[in-house]
Amino acid sequence: MTHPRGLTVMHAFTAIVEADPTLPLITFYDDSSGERVELSGATLANWVAKTANLLVDGLGLGIGQIATVRLPPHWQSAAVLLGCWSAGLIVDVHDGSAADVAFVTTAGDSATPADETFALSLAPLGLPFPAGPPVGTHDFTVEVRGYGDQLPAIAAAPEHAALIDGTTHAELLSTAAAQAVPRSSRVLIDGDADPDPRVWLVAPLAAGASIVLCRHLDQALLAGRLATERAQLYPPSTEE
Repeated sequence: MTHPRGLTVMHAFTAIVEADPTLPLITFYDDSSGERVELSGATLANWVAKTANLLVDGLGLGIGQIATVRLPPHWQSAAVLLGCWSAGLIVDVHDGSAADVAFVTTAGDSATPADETFALSLAPLGLPFPAGPPVGTHDFTVEVRGYGDQLPAIAAAPEHAALIDGTTHAELLSTAAAQAVPRSSRVLIDGDADPDPRVWLVAPLAAGASIVLCRHLDQALLAGRLATERAQLYPPSTEE
């Protein structure tokens, strides 16, 4: 799978989903809680669609507006990032400037003022905050439920900025496609070691790869998990 400069990350994502929507696209592990969640391409696409529709239909946001995304590597974070890019928003993962919308895990996660702030509990199965979201935020899971689960037309064009540093969608995809992710593979990524979404999300998608995303990875389980998931470690280990 090759991606010319005329495409975006969302084109790569939708190509994977359309090829076989039933195949696992993200398998998420948290070894601190024992959680394992597996999402097919179709299921993740539903979350992405709901997020994009929340941004566009619910908030009236679009091309060039800014989303602060202060979330750890997680399957819900993937839905938020892809939803933002689908809607044409510029993503800031470093709180570098004022934002039109912010996605956080607690009210204190973002030092950047935003017009609207959504908090994610990151609880298993995408459950909402049991006692309500942090003060000053909306519960993302509750708010996003009411929006359509059909992916809207991709608003972002290749020349539009995808990241706050000015990286365009075409540049983001082109750089990701040049990484050493085996084509159409299944890769296991330690999200705590590589929290940059360009590593744990964009690079695999650009290669048409499915993702086994781990947090609080128990190294004693690594070899067995690679075998069970039929995955290979990415980035590859440099140890002899």
